[in-house]
Amino acid sequence: MTVTRLPEAPGAPHPAIRSFVKRGGRITPAQSRALVELWPRYGIDYSGRPLDLDAAFGRITPRTLEIGFGDGETLVELAAAHADRDFVGIEVHAPGVGHCLLRAAAAGLANLRVLRHDAVEVLRDGFSAGAIAELLIYFPDPWPKKRHHKRRLIQPEFVALLANRLAADGRLRLATDWQPYADWIAAMFEASGSFTNAAGGERYVPRPAARPMTKFERRGTRLGHVTRDFEYLRR
Repeated sequence: MTVTRLPEAPGAPHPAIRSFVKRGGRITPAQSRALVELWPRYGIDYSGRPLDLDAAFGRITPRTLEIGFGDGETLVELAAAHADRDFVGIEVHAPGVGHCLLRAAAAGLANLRVLRHDAVEVLRDGFSAGAIAELLIYFPDPWPKKRHHKRRLIQPEFVALLANRLAADGRLRLATDWQPYADWIAAMFEASGSFTNAAGGERYVPRPAARPMTKFERRGTRLGHVTRDFEYLRR
């Protein structure tokens, strides 16, 4: 589900390792039409320059960013439930983006915008320091094989970028149903000096009632997977 690329190390001679693989997937005619007809209403074209979200939304209000929104179930439901704040989603896969646009239009949302691009580049180049009130990263690709761990989204450099873009009192929420990745996530944030675990002395927080149960999570639950939720506060 992750849609980002890991940042390049200074002086790196090779392109950065991506944490996602572009896949074709089956796109329906309705999703294809949505990518054309609804994009002017909800889409933001990435240009490599800072995003003007005040102009895009026509107001200034706290903003939530979801990285890798899949088919937009969570993003649309949260935006519909919180009209007082704005929501931005980043996803690279066309069928998911098309599905999200259709759901947003059906709900008549005015507080949602999406980008179809590498999320690390958008986060790095499109947002200024402290610009995001809340960050959501739900069910990123766990890359379970050891040789692929370098592709995992949650890496020290990316954790530092997240910390920089979050507001001083910002919140970061994550979830995974792959226990080895949960251990990895916990280790990465425990090593960072920029976050406080909202779970206090525990590692995980209870499943937030406000987080919608997606079909992805329901399928994992049927397979016996246990979802782990994290919540971190920006220091």
